[in-house]
Amino acid sequence: MQTRVSSKGQVVLPGPIRRQLGLLPGDELEASIDGRRIVMTPVRVRRAKPALKRDPATGLPVLSAGRKAPRLTSEEVREILAAFP
Repeated sequence: MQTRVSSKGQVVLPGPIRRQLGLLPGDELEASIDGRRIVMTPVRVRRAKPALKRDPATGLPVLSAGRKAPRLTSEEVREILAAFP
């Protein structure tokens, strides 16, 4: 993925990268240089707060990791479920 540096020196992180890392507006990143590469690392890892809730459509209990938890794609769910016997 490519992005550009604005005239103010700002860089937009592509959406798929933000979602994969669970980054939200206001999250801090540590910026460093590794040779000729710029490395940006989230300052802290978000810990999901799981909770048992009721699905409004079915009324069945569902496990929720919270609003700020990274979202899983259908493919990721398939891979996780494939690991179970």
